[in-house]
Amino acid sequence: MKSLKNLILAALLFPMVAFAASPARQEYLDAMAAKPDEVHGRELFEHCATCHGPAADGTTEGATPRIAGQHFRVLVQQLIDFRYGKRWDFRMEGVATDLHILTEAQDIADVASFVSHLDRGGARGIGDGTQVERGAALYDSKCVSCHGINGEGDGQKGIPRIGGQHAGYLMRQIYDAVDGRRPPLSETHRKRFARLDFDDVRGLSDFLARAGWEGSPPHAPPYDTPDK
Repeated sequence: MKSLKNLILAALLFPMVAFAASPARQEYLDAMAAKPDEVHGRELFEHCATCHGPAADGTTEGATPRIAGQHFRVLVQQLIDFRYGKRWDFRMEGVATDLHILTEAQDIADVASFVSHLDRGGARGIGDGTQVERGAALYDSKCVSCHGINGEGDGQKGIPRIGGQHAGYLMRQIYDAVDGRRPPLSETHRKRFARLDFDDVRGLSDFLARAGWEGSPPHAPPYDTPDK
């Protein structure tokens, strides 16, 4: 009898749980279905440029990530995650939840589309180069099957572009994932990152920051010339 009561209670509560989870999913679907207005997106991006820079290159020491050229689907998902508390950063949460800035799903689509088409050629924050080969080997064995040979990701699947991201930012995200501060990342990511030592993290981040240099073969970028 007790188990039957529990089942009935669960059935009654399930619609409430589903309803609580539905706004984020619905807003994501609405943003993906919207026809982006990049002129409006440029205007909205002015609120983002204070931290991310006018070209969305972030900061080379890694305090703020490069978002220029990130896949549209990924940008939409990240904004939704910040908006609904699924990812944590007080600056991003403030912008994403400010209904004077991002009033509706259309606004998310507009600014995400604008940013996704920005040039990715700004300066990169890289490491000292001592662990790059180590990082390349780790990347080949753990990450390349999903993120691509140069960390280009997959826009259709929502896999983020991580090649060319600042090394300092990548290091911080890896440690945040291990410590549970990046909830949207899968448990697979967390377990893989948890096995890495400090030099592994340095090498992987440095390799990715250098990945995809124009005119350079994979895994063999110039180590002392900043990306133009």
